[in-house]
Amino acid sequence: MRIVYHLGAHCTDDERLLRCLLKNRGKLAKQGIAVPGPTRYRNLMRDTAIALKGQAASPDTQALLLEQIVEEDRTERLVLSWDSFLCFLPWVMDGGLYMAAGDRTRAFAQVFPQMQPEFHLAIRNPATFLPAVFAKQQGMKGGKPAYQDFVRGVDIFSLRWSQVVASILAQNPGAPLTVWCDEDTPLIWPEVLQAVAGFAPGTVMEDEDDLLTSLMPPEGMQRMQAYIDNHPVTSVEMRRRIVSAFLDKFALPEKINIDVELPGWTEATAQRLTETYEADVARIAQTKGVRFLAP
Repeated sequence: MRIVYHLGAHCTDDERLLRCLLKNRGKLAKQGIAVPGPTRYRNLMRDTAIALKGQAASPDTQALLLEQIVEEDRTERLVLSWDSFLCFLPWVMDGGLYMAAGDRTRAFAQVFPQMQPEFHLAIRNPATFLPAVFAKQQGMKGGKPAYQDFVRGVDIFSLRWSQVVASILAQNPGAPLTVWCDEDTPLIWPEVLQAVAGFAPGTVMEDEDDLLTSLMPPEGMQRMQAYIDNHPVTSVEMRRRIVSAFLDKFALPEKINIDVELPGWTEATAQRLTETYEADVARIAQTKGVRFLAP
């Protein structure tokens, strides 16, 4: 059995991928793909990983856990999704960007050491990622950290997703890692769903356009669908061109134009972070062991 860990990251997916897969869980189950509800495994996986202290779970422990997580009789692929696999939200910037990513992914893989682990990760431009994470932390009960505490001891210009990727690969040798940019997700959403779930080509997923629905008004979605009805999509590239054209025309400004203001930040700050991120993305795309999804 293969076990799939969709790692988030925070402020990229907002559970949309999991919701789509859960809506299609019956269809996926027929293909041997299990997508359990998050309450069946998140706390259970966390508590078990803590108890194991980095050691591999015994066959008996694995069997007991599977009984609690999986309902399907025949499962070849088990999909688990949680942005806190990497760390809990308050520790995203604890000493750097996801500093414990390698150790944590290894610890969770040790819960089911007899399964083949597979990891999936969306990354995001720090120019928008840091403001989003900071705002989300402030929205937590008992949260509201000051910006100085949020970035304490961290040079924001030294943050590299490639280091997060390298730590995951180093701690999980041989395990496939799929990476994509959150900014590209509207253009590659069907490919992201297929990469994570592993369903057969040609499988029609219900609510596959849910992401685009959140980015465009009903008129835009209706006109795009009418266009597709008259110009059947024959390739991935064609779909991307269509989606890009309609987003350019109909995308809701508040969904596309993201506020990147933080204390002390200027346009130059965001620009420098963006340029560094773009170079980092290019590095990740060439990393051995990484499958990079690009539009």
